[in-house]
Amino acid sequence: MNRKYVLITFVLFSIITHAQWFTQNSGTTNSLQHVYLIDLNNGIVVGNYGTILRTTNGGTTWDSTLSGVTSALLNVTFTDANNGTAVGNTGTILRTTNGGINWTPQSSGTSNSLRSISFYDINNGTIVGNNGLILHTTNSGLSWSPQTSGTSNLLNGVSFSDVNNGTAVGDFGTILRTTDGGINWVPQTSGTTNFLTDVSFYDENNGIVVGSYGIILSTTNGGTTWDSTSSGPINILWNVTHIDANNITASGSDGTIIKTTDGGTNWTLQSSGTSNYLQGISFTDLNNGVAVGIQGTILRTTNGGVTFVREENIDRVPTDFLLSQNFPNPFNPTTAIEFSIPEESFVELKVFDILGNEVVTLANDNFAAGNYKADFNGDDLPSGIYLARITAGNFVQTRKMMLLK
Repeated sequence: MNRKYVLITFVLFSIITHAQWFTQNSGTTNSLQHVYLIDLNNGIVVGNYGTILRTTNGGTTWDSTLSGVTSALLNVTFTDANNGTAVGNTGTILRTTNGGINWTPQSSGTSNSLRSISFYDINNGTIVGNNGLILHTTNSGLSWSPQTSGTSNLLNGVSFSDVNNGTAVGDFGTILRTTDGGINWVPQTSGTTNFLTDVSFYDENNGIVVGSYGIILSTTNGGTTWDSTSSGPINILWNVTHIDANNITASGSDGTIIKTTDGGTNWTLQSSGTSNYLQGISFTDLNNGVAVGIQGTILRTTNGGVTFVREENIDRVPTDFLLSQNFPNPFNPTTAIEFSIPEESFVELKVFDILGNEVVTLANDNFAAGNYKADFNGDDLPSGIYLARITAGNFVQTRKMMLLK
């Protein structure tokens, strides 16, 4: 009897998640509340028990800095490389004029918790806190004066886009707006009673608010109207920051990091690699960012937190290591970089400029045997030749790519 054998080939398409947020050693188990990146190398983290951590090498090391206080520090901001202010519980205000090496207390005139701070320039700053408290300075914090908020609700976040236009948010859906530097604060209709935890304005008109139950509110008219967007089943979003008009990132409970590239219309969940609450996040550009949270958690990304690399296993495992030519090439501003590995390997995929300066790390993780694709975005880079280089075990290969704008 003749037998016929039918070979059925299964084509599998799957999405493999490789976290592109990497853990850095904070040297503490204290909860970290907020982070501000001054530039690629320099950054400040603040947290419970007066914790202040400082890096000058992009987070390779974080050094503890003497704050002189034991109260929790909840927020920190800088106006330039040297001048920064941190605020916290029991009315704590600390000021640095040397990039965070030394901190000097300032008088707030209150024992209320101070939860957020926004400086438009070196002189003009606003603090919000418990019981509807708003404080304002026009002299770098040498003196702080109370402003009338019109509410007793806790205020969690504040953001000024210029010296006059600012927004504060808080509990029970509170949104307040000023167009005169805080002389008058006017309530806006948020359409929610959720607790609102943070706000970020890119300019006078475009802003984002986040809060409990993963709520996201966006405005394109300075808060005259606020539109609600779903972020998915998230317990709470703690912090939100603009990178540019379109790219915005927020962090929250259970290791949540979400990002939008269209100004807040659509949000993508990233893989942080942790389930710890992430209470602060800061970026210097599209690629380089830091998130901080409970138990001394510090995470770093150098590729904007891109986490999804598509694996296409088509009928067999690759027999050779290969870095394919990117497509399209030339490109503007995105291109796909595909690579194949025949066995489980630790893969490092980086992009360099023509001078050999590292631009971004696209992969830095263990990968199973298979074919992969990573997307590279050169939106914030100048036209020119760039080099994609893969290292997997002893295999190293480089491809030239042309960004043409």
